[in-house]
Amino acid sequence: MSSTQIDGVTVQTQANVYFGGKCVSHSLTCADGSRKSVGVVLAAELTFGTQAAEIMECVAGGCAYRLAGSEQWVNVGPGDAFKVDANSSFDIRVQDAFHYICHFG
Repeated sequence: MSSTQIDGVTVQTQANVYFGGKCVSHSLTCADGSRKSVGVVLAAELTFGTQAAEIMECVAGGCAYRLAGSEQWVNVGPGDAFKVDANSSFDIRVQDAFHYICHFG
């Protein structure tokens, strides 16, 4: 998986700012009605909760993640992705910056 551009979208211009600015994203709605967010996580160790299932795609930088219920940290970089179940959570460790696309559903 390696997205460099998303065409035909509506962008919410107000940013979603989480964890005191450690994560900033913008919400997108695609022509087919699917939802995504595009953002960056700066250096931090954070826990994100999910409502819908998500695929987190790394477009630049990298991180290590750990899914809820797992003890294993997995490293990802550009072109890698990981799936998170609905109504779950994941921990993320970022040393520099993790640029991502979150695909919902």
